[in-house]
Amino acid sequence: MTPEQYVQEKAAGSGSSFYYAFLFLPPRRRAAITAFYAFCREVDDVVDEVQDPGVAQTKLAWWQTEVARSFAGDPQHPVMRALMPLAGEFGIEERQLQAVIQGCRMDLEQTRYLDFPSLERYCHLVAGVVGEVAARIFGQTQPGTTDYAHKLGLAFQLTNIIRDVGEDAMRGRIYLPIDEMQQFDVKAHEVVQRKYSERFTELMRFQAQRAHRLYDEALALLPAEDRRNQKPGLMMASIYRTLLREIEADDFRVLHQRVSLTPLRKFWLAWKVQALGRL
Repeated sequence: MTPEQYVQEKAAGSGSSFYYAFLFLPPRRRAAITAFYAFCREVDDVVDEVQDPGVAQTKLAWWQTEVARSFAGDPQHPVMRALMPLAGEFGIEERQLQAVIQGCRMDLEQTRYLDFPSLERYCHLVAGVVGEVAARIFGQTQPGTTDYAHKLGLAFQLTNIIRDVGEDAMRGRIYLPIDEMQQFDVKAHEVVQRKYSERFTELMRFQAQRAHRLYDEALALLPAEDRRNQKPGLMMASIYRTLLREIEADDFRVLHQRVSLTPLRKFWLAWKVQALGRL
């Protein structure tokens, strides 16, 4: 299997909404974003799939070394061998990949966040920086597009957090800020035990309203000159925001299930942005 085949299988096999946006890109941009996304999946899987925290820390340390080695000209992992020939062309920097690894390491070291500003710092590493890299690959020409990408990444990550509340709690992690749980009188043990209440629903509605606000703010930040090039990000925004609305329509029943959109619906939403230029 070639490195290119490896990253293609990694990206397609994840079933992610991101994959559907990649389909509409020209070949080299598609190759770059596929390899970068495969890298993100590799390091994220270390946290989600490795049971022993010590082993997970060792694996992430290996990835830190592999990234440094790759930018020094000696990539070994198939993902890095697929990514490095494209890194210079699309402005992908070592610091960005190291930031993603740092964010994943936070998952091993911290399971709760006191308030939204502390959660936001985590989201920037695992999602905002990802948005920054993606915007460059898609063809960013305006400096302001970076601010748009950071804010859109934050909106995506908050949508993920809302969707995965029950699943994350089973892994021992609750990303809902502690002070906001206290504000709505929702206890951690209720989340772990999958107990629904009006208090929980109101807490989740509060989270969803924040996410919607961030989507609106992100779209307002996108310079008109880059709107065409950034269509893949807008496709992802359409898919993720539709998912958020589905969760809202289901009254935030996220403790016992993972709400998702069908592949056909994701493709339709992506195509609509590509063809009609609107979310």
